[in-house]
Order: sequence, then structure tokens, then C-alpha cells
Amino acid sequence: MTTPDTKRDEDAVRRYVESLALVLSQIGMQRMSARVFAALMTTDEGRLTAADLASQLSVSPAAVSGAVRFLGQIGLVAKEREPGERRDHYRLFDDLWYATFLKRDRMIIMWRDAAENGIDALGEGSPAGERLAEMRDFLSFMLEELNGMYERWHKMREEKNRAS
Repeated sequence: MTTPDTKRDEDAVRRYVESLALVLSQIGMQRMSARVFAALMTTDEGRLTAADLASQLSVSPAAVSGAVRFLGQIGLVAKEREPGERRDHYRLFDDLWYATFLKRDRMIIMWRDAAENGIDALGEGSPAGERLAEMRDFLSFMLEELNGMYERWHKMREEKNRAS
């Protein structure tokens, strides 16, 4: 954690933001959204205005606007406004990773259910029906395992917080 007495190497931080953004874009995130997310992750407050993001990343406010809209849709950032202020702030969710994966949970459920509907349409004994049945079974397994992981994560996090 950075304190007033701690000096960060801002050039190193900028290089890291671009490095993290590159990794995120290589795994499928839109490039500008990846840069905005990386900038938010590397600020101690976890929140910045669109103007701050545009300045830090040397991009237009319109580029930031599209990026934060996408990040909001996938559950990584929230938009908020302080009373009496005109500028929006974009912040990371408090339990970011848990919230993000819960959203993925809903997607897996929809995918599993779609596979189930396909099995009914194609016939369970057909080659296509068998592929869909395997997909359904795998996704059901993943959902069960994820629920256990969420429980273990919360337990581990609580123990870590009690110890600090």
C-alpha cells in the first residue's frame, strides 16, 4: 500500500498498466477496456474520473466512455457520482473477483440449459445429442465446483482479515 511517505516510480506504473492491459487484451478483453481496467487496478483509491483516465492513458474521453460502458456491462466497474459534483467516477467493485465470477455463473447456467434444450431437440442417442449431453454434464460439474470454491474463498478471506 502506498502511504504519503512512499514514492512510486510513475514510469514503472505506466509500463505495468500497459503490460497488464496487453495480457488482458491477449485473453480477449477489448484493448481500451483493458487499459482502463489496468489503470483503475493500479490506483490506490480504485476509482478515477473519465478525465483522469483519459489524461493518464493519453486517450480521448470518448474512448474512455466506451471502455467504461463495456466494463460496467461485464461487472468489473461501477459508475458513481459524488453529491454536488458534475463528474462521474468509475470504481472497481469491492469484491471484484467474486462478483465477476458470479456473473459468469449465470452465463454457465444459461449455457447448460441451452445444451439441455438441444438434447431434447436432437435426441439424446444421436452423436450431436451426446456432444450436447457431455457439454451439459461438464457445465453442471463446473457449477458445483465453483460453488465450493466460492465458499472456500470467503472462508480463506475471512481468516486472512481476522489475522491482519
